[in-house]
Amino acid sequence: MPDYSTVEATTYDLIVIGGGINGVAVARDGALRGLKTILIEKSDFGSGTTSWSSRLVHGGLRYLEYFEFNLVRESLREREILLRTAPHLVKPIQMTIPIYAQGSRSYWEIQAGMVLYDLLSYDKSLPNHRMLGATKMRQLFRSVEPDSCRGAAQYYDGQVEYAERLCLEAVLSAQDAGATMLSYVTVTQLQRSGNRITSLVCRDVETGEPIVVRGHEQTVVINTSGPWVDQICRSGVQGNAPAPVGKTRKIGGTRGSHIIVDKFPGAPDEALYVEALTDGRPFFILPWLGMCLIGTTDIRFDGDLDKVHASNDEIDYLLNETNRVIPTAQLTRELVKFTYAGVRPLPYSEGKKTSSITRSHVLYDHTAESVENMVSLIGGKLTTHRQVGEEMVDAALKKQGKPRSHSATRQAPLPGAIATREAKDLMTTADRDVVAHLLSVYGARTPQVLAIVKEFPELVEPVVAGQPDIKAQIVYSVNAELARTYVDICRRRTALSMRGNYGFDALPVVADVLKRYCNWSDERCDRNLLNYYTFMRDNCIPDYQLDQYQPPVAASVA
Repeated sequence: MPDYSTVEATTYDLIVIGGGINGVAVARDGALRGLKTILIEKSDFGSGTTSWSSRLVHGGLRYLEYFEFNLVRESLREREILLRTAPHLVKPIQMTIPIYAQGSRSYWEIQAGMVLYDLLSYDKSLPNHRMLGATKMRQLFRSVEPDSCRGAAQYYDGQVEYAERLCLEAVLSAQDAGATMLSYVTVTQLQRSGNRITSLVCRDVETGEPIVVRGHEQTVVINTSGPWVDQICRSGVQGNAPAPVGKTRKIGGTRGSHIIVDKFPGAPDEALYVEALTDGRPFFILPWLGMCLIGTTDIRFDGDLDKVHASNDEIDYLLNETNRVIPTAQLTRELVKFTYAGVRPLPYSEGKKTSSITRSHVLYDHTAESVENMVSLIGGKLTTHRQVGEEMVDAALKKQGKPRSHSATRQAPLPGAIATREAKDLMTTADRDVVAHLLSVYGARTPQVLAIVKEFPELVEPVVAGQPDIKAQIVYSVNAELARTYVDICRRRTALSMRGNYGFDALPVVADVLKRYCNWSDERCDRNLLNYYTFMRDNCIPDYQLDQYQPPVAASVA
């Protein structure tokens, strides 16, 4: 367990609450600019909205119809930066938009949008769009419903198959730059004195140990807790009395749900970006790790933020809309391998259509609410996280009366960034399929995983037969990547949870490896087994499948 004595003995320039992709970006940027930085996350890094995204680094094409040109330009610029600084994780993907006679947007409207999209991405490395006529569309996509299809538009965007790992690499980069990154530590109180937050009272989630994180007279607190922003604001205390930071609601989140299925008859090799017949909402059919990822929905959400899962209706909606676009798919509930849902931390907007709520982020300065050293992030997207980090640190420096300094994150590669030539060199060091898989996950850090295999050759074996993840990845997750639970290992350090049977087939092997090579006790493994089941039940297993998955029996009492 972490030693918090150093944390309590230190005063910090920058205190970041929330370890999703945006909070981590703030911590990384702050540390690289020389600020004494600490980040506090109540669960695992990237375990909230970051891990439930559509796994796209996109330029925001659909934002054009709401005239959010600045957001589109920002998204396109940040997409280009990520393609350059994280090439092992963020890769180009071709998107195809079928155009239907009954669709809300005509062929010429979509073509005009594509031209504007190209103009706004004038400095991109990816190809410009092309338009397909009806005949060409039918030739290239024979399985797509042809009767009313008038053609298609094709363009390129970015895909990050391991979105959680993009966040993790930013965590490791922040640590390397001197930031203190705490996971499984929850903020219980914002201690206020006058018009400032002076310290944060925290608690280790696993041990219950109290921790006090202290600031000084120039400290800035950054609230990047996503859907939990309002909850953090309500935790303000002055003396022994509650003193919330502001009284107005900031977040009005919407739920976005996804399903994962095996490749089906007619499944495209590239991505489809399709307008749903039911409600006109665009959704994606994406190739993903040899399977298909389908989503997303957009439904207002006011429930328990730690228990967010796709409803039966949403799953049926995605299945039916996919079957409409690709009649040969014939997808049913029984073919769904995994589901997930997340809450977008959008600005609170009473009565507004969810699709029309802005996706642009807002830096909310709480000075107007009598707290001058706290800024909250409202909104934020995976694509633009680096820009959010830069803007937040600029705001912090301004509050501290310091000049704006250069942000290195525009050029600095993430730790796993790897050149093609380096990747080819590694192919000779182990089985090509194993190395190729490790490169897609770890990039330049692949030799560190292979070093474990060299010391313990038996750990080159797959965790689950027929799946690419190997046992050495379990050890590496714990020893080098801050993983502390089964969920961390199977859901966010690897994709074991998402490849089949919600990861339950992997758990006996995970337990054995952790006991043998990481000194985990039987009690710790048993506790993790039960917690894993609870997590999957609350967040991933659909209601119609719950009867198939009963609480596991701990190994120590089996």
